[in-house]
Amino acid sequence: MAFEQHHEKKYSKDAESIFLAALKVTEKFEGKFISSAPEKFSFTARFPKVILGQTLGERTELSCAISAEGNVVVDAFPLDAVERKLMFGARKGVTLTVVTWFIAHLEHNLGISPT
Repeated sequence: MAFEQHHEKKYSKDAESIFLAALKVTEKFEGKFISSAPEKFSFTARFPKVILGQTLGERTELSCAISAEGNVVVDAFPLDAVERKLMFGARKGVTLTVVTWFIAHLEHNLGISPT
């Protein structure tokens, strides 16, 4: 089973609004930015084991890139204790949970109701 997650979604909002909403979600989840390119509307952040009071069991690295047309691409994978990509032994569903929560909170910040 691949532990990496890749999700793409298109929104009818401008790239800057989506980027700012994604930054807000990252801060709410207590993510630590490891790279950011605001001019390209992209960033990479690492999230702790505990998000919104829920213990997920492992850290996650998530990259978010937003195109000028409003396409959002999210890629994520689990990290080991020294923040290296976890190649085996990851807990099932943790990375998917982080991505699902990230997208849900992003949509909430954009004022988009869940479908």
